Amino acid sequence: MAGISARRVVVALDCPNARELAEFYASMLGWRINGGEQNPDWVDVLPPEGESGALALACQTVPDFRAPTWPDGPVPAQVHLDFHVNSIVDSEPSVLAAGARRHDHQPSLDGRFVVYLDPVGHPFCLCEE
Repeated sequence: MAGISARRVVVALDCPNARELAEFYASMLGWRINGGEQNPDWVDVLPPEGESGALALACQTVPDFRAPTWPDGPVPAQVHLDFHVNSIVDSEPSVLAAGARRHDHQPSLDGRFVVYLDPVGHPFCLCEE
């Protein structure tokens, strides 16, 4: 069976304020914000103009948002993002400056990935291969 031919995959993140979370990811990645003027509850975060990308992020305002409590607790992460970088050490200052924080739980035994939390609590990783 042949699969679909998707031009772009969008990962949508629930949050208390779509614009604020979109600004965090745009700042961290050096990407751009698209949308939100007509519908402030949905804001896209896209690669820079001229860069094609098969992945985009979207931030979606959800009333009564509850942050994930990963790795334990009543609210599972449900999704997390892995950003593969050349150097975690070189990338971390930009991630922290954008508003992320290191998660207390660091399951990597060899340091090849580090877990962070975005401003509303979604876990994501910087990974080295």
